[in-house]
Amino acid sequence: MIVRSIREKLVTVVMLTTLAALLVSIGTVIAYDLRNYHKALLGDMATQAELLGHMTSAALAFDDARLATENLALLRIRPSVRAGAIYDAKGALFASYRAPGELHPFPVSPQTDDLRVSGDDLLLYRRVVENGELLGTVYLRAEYTLVARAVDYLSIAAGVIALAMLIAWLMTRRLGRIVTAPIVALTETAREVVSTRDYSRRAPRISDDEAGELVDSFNAMLGEIEQRTGALETSHHAIAREAEERARAQQEIMDLNEQLEVRVHERTMQLELTNAELEVAMAAAKNANQAKSAFLSSMSHELRTPLNAILGFAQILTSESLPSTLPQKKEFAGHILKSGRHLLTLINEILDLAKVESGTVTLSMEPVALADMLVECRNMTEPLAQQRKIRMLFPDAPGAVVQADRTRLKQVLLNLLSNAIKYNREMGAVVCDCSVVTANRVRLSVQDTGMGLRPEQISSLFQPFNRLGQENGSEEGTGIGLVVTRRLVELMGGEIGVSSSVGVGTVFWIELGLTQPVPSAVGEAVVLTLEHKPAPVPLADHSLLYVEDNPANLKLVQEIVRFRPDLHLLTAPDGHLGIELAKAHLPDVILMDINLPCVSGLDALKELRSDPRTAHIPVIALTANAMPRDVERGLASGFFRYLTKPINIDEFNEAIDSTLAFADTRQLAQKARNP
Repeated sequence: MIVRSIREKLVTVVMLTTLAALLVSIGTVIAYDLRNYHKALLGDMATQAELLGHMTSAALAFDDARLATENLALLRIRPSVRAGAIYDAKGALFASYRAPGELHPFPVSPQTDDLRVSGDDLLLYRRVVENGELLGTVYLRAEYTLVARAVDYLSIAAGVIALAMLIAWLMTRRLGRIVTAPIVALTETAREVVSTRDYSRRAPRISDDEAGELVDSFNAMLGEIEQRTGALETSHHAIAREAEERARAQQEIMDLNEQLEVRVHERTMQLELTNAELEVAMAAAKNANQAKSAFLSSMSHELRTPLNAILGFAQILTSESLPSTLPQKKEFAGHILKSGRHLLTLINEILDLAKVESGTVTLSMEPVALADMLVECRNMTEPLAQQRKIRMLFPDAPGAVVQADRTRLKQVLLNLLSNAIKYNREMGAVVCDCSVVTANRVRLSVQDTGMGLRPEQISSLFQPFNRLGQENGSEEGTGIGLVVTRRLVELMGGEIGVSSSVGVGTVFWIELGLTQPVPSAVGEAVVLTLEHKPAPVPLADHSLLYVEDNPANLKLVQEIVRFRPDLHLLTAPDGHLGIELAKAHLPDVILMDINLPCVSGLDALKELRSDPRTAHIPVIALTANAMPRDVERGLASGFFRYLTKPINIDEFNEAIDSTLAFADTRQLAQKARNP
């Protein structure tokens, strides 16, 4: 069985080798012949088409169909050409030729130059062009016998391969016995050694060729195996014991690795948690730093704004070079008093926030009658509402008494009421309501008819220094009043909330705990108002435009300029109007506040610089943004000078004079260049 298998393998190898060689050689010959036939036929047809086109160009030019037909008749000496035709330039059949017995129709219209095989036919289209002019098209159809030739060749190849394979098989059968006899003897000896484990047996040497050398090597191998088998059997048990010990050690190492992976995973999770906490802490520190910077910038602006009016009017009152009348002094004192009270309010808000944040605020909890409290708050806020023609609606003497700190509760209510007035519409209304929500809780609500708040604004409403609704700078304030209000309400055991609809209004409410009623007294509030009398504007040589939204600061500059008869002052309360006045009057100098409603001072400066009519006018910044980075940014933006509030009158006049001198010099130089 094994001998037959080896012999069959040898025969199979020889037969496959022979078959592969025959296939490659015969296939190469056939492919070469078919390729030469294909190329020769294509070249012959192309040459024939070129010749016909050249011969019939004259017939096409002179419309001689007879001559074209005679030229096509020459194709009868080419039996392989079955049909031919000549088309004129319009695609009409001009002359034709068919071989005997040919029935295929001619194409309806000629195509562009083409050469292709269609079944057993070779189709050729060739345009006839003479001196760049298309005269017509030659069409030829010839027999394409490539497939028939290939079939013939394959039939011959099959016969040759069959004969060659038979001869190879007969020769291999004879030679196989000579080659495989020594291998068969060696195989039988090896089978007996394997079955009996008797390594003393030896294979017989039959030949002196490579097979004989293989037998000698096999016998030598059996001797070596016989010698080493004893040693292997002796050391087998030791090796087995060593393998068991290694397996046990490997298992212990795997257990240690698993424990180590668990520990590494735990440490990694701890490290990731620590890193996440560190990132949160860093983000919080960054936010705190940004909030601190924003707070300092906001406080610098908010504190300098009232200080500007206080110090400015005080300089006028104490200056001997700027005499003023008694009514003017009273008016200036009123502005100083108003700005001082506003400054005190800002300082109190900052101190309240600091106390609340540090936890040092102390409360004196006592029963507080809401009726008395609402009357006090109404008397204090109605004058402010009347100035803006806003109606104030309060409940009719509610009998509820809450447990709260009287001073802090008044502070909370005044803040909510003043915000409702501040962010209301002109001719709007503020509605204060009181209702019992549970047996132990009462709700006070303050509703306005302002523009309302968007959901994203409400979510950040109680964040410190968030001047929500004051993005355009139209209202004064630090943005910390609601923060203090919320924390004061929470310290009094209450709760605060808000609801708003854009375009309709906003409702702020607080809930406090009820207690037993106590007697109350209603206080009176006195509001001091100052009469405002604008000063006349004198005629002057130079015009000065001041863009400022704060009335007190505007009045201060008006009073300073009033003592300068060489200046004519124009004023604008916002950036839009300032730009329009600058374009209409073309002033010599422009004073510009930066924090303006609608359009900021920086944006107004950009628009003035972009307009050729106002690009030459020097602009001086006059602002409460006094941080070093604000000054650098302002000068980099294109301000000619940068003045900070409070105003120093001498510095103010020097800046005006130097700027006017620069403007006059530039104007004279321009006139000299353009006489």
